[in-house]
Amino acid sequence: MSLYFQNPIGDAVSRIQFAPESNNLLISSWDSNLRLYNVDDAVLRLEAPCQAALLDCCFQSESVAFSVDSDGCVRRYDLHLETNDTIGRHHDIATCLGYSGITSQVISASLDKSIMVWDMRSAKSLVHRMNLGAEVESMSLSGFYLMVAVGTSVNIYDLRNLEKAVELKESRMDVKINCITSFPYSKGYAVGSIDGRVALDFLSPSDSNKGYTFRCHPKSKNGRKHLVSINDIAFSPRAHGNFVTGDNHGNIIEWDRERKRRLYEFPEFPNSVASLSFNNSGELLAIASSCTYQEANEKELPPQIFIRKTDDI
Repeated sequence: MSLYFQNPIGDAVSRIQFAPESNNLLISSWDSNLRLYNVDDAVLRLEAPCQAALLDCCFQSESVAFSVDSDGCVRRYDLHLETNDTIGRHHDIATCLGYSGITSQVISASLDKSIMVWDMRSAKSLVHRMNLGAEVESMSLSGFYLMVAVGTSVNIYDLRNLEKAVELKESRMDVKINCITSFPYSKGYAVGSIDGRVALDFLSPSDSNKGYTFRCHPKSKNGRKHLVSINDIAFSPRAHGNFVTGDNHGNIIEWDRERKRRLYEFPEFPNSVASLSFNNSGELLAIASSCTYQEANEKELPPQIFIRKTDDI
C-alpha cells in the first residue's frame, strides 16, 4: 500500500524511520516539515513545520524525535505534546543524524566538516565536537561504535572515547561511499557506492576475510553497466542477515548476506529510492520513492511513501 496525506509532501523525502516499538513512521522532507504517520490506523499524527529543509531524522523513543536541517540546526520534538526546541546548531548545513540509546547521545554531522555529540542527560548538552576536515556522506551507530563514511573510507569511533578514531578503513571499493548501515547482529557494516556496488566488512580482524563486494546489477543495460547510486541499505530484524538495497533508479533488491545471493527484486518504483526502513518486527518495509537531487535528470514526480508486508514478498 502507499500512504496518502491530506496535504501531500511538497518536496523530496530525505529520511523515513519506523519507531522503536510501534508502527509509527517518522518522515523528514525538503518541504520543511517533520511528519509522524501511524501506519496501522492510516492517520497522520503530527505535522511539525520548520524554517528550513529537513535533511535527516531519527527517534530517541516513542515520544521523542530529532531532526537536522539546512540551517544547521539540531532540533528535538516532543511527539506527544507536539512541541519542539533547538538543542544546538552547526556552522553550515547539517546532513546526518543518529541517536545512541546506550549512551543517550545525539550525533550530528554537517557540511562544516564537523561531527557534534549532544548528551540528552546533560543540561549543557554539547559534549564533544570533532573536526574531520572532510564532509560526512553518511553515518551509522551500532552499540558503542559510530561508523562514519568519508569519501572512500570509513572512520570508526568509540562513543566512550571520541578523541580519535579507533580505526580508519579504506573501502573495498575505489569510489565514493553514498550510504553506510551497521549490521544489527554482529560488529560490521555495509556501504553502498555511487556506482551501484555494495561492500560488507567486519570490525573484528579475525572476521576480515568474511567481507566482500558485489554489484547490485551485474548485467549491463542497453550495452552499458548499470552505474546507479545506492541510496540506502536496511537490514531485516526478522530474517537474520537479510538486507535490502535501494538505488537512484527506483530498484529495491533483497539479499542474503551469508549465502551471498539475490533473493528478490521488487517491481521498479516510480522514482528514486531515497530511504528504507523496517519496523521493529521486520514484518513491514517502508519505502520512500522520491527524487534525491543527485542527478539532473531525476523524475519530477511528487514523493510517495509505500509500505510492503514482508510476508507478501
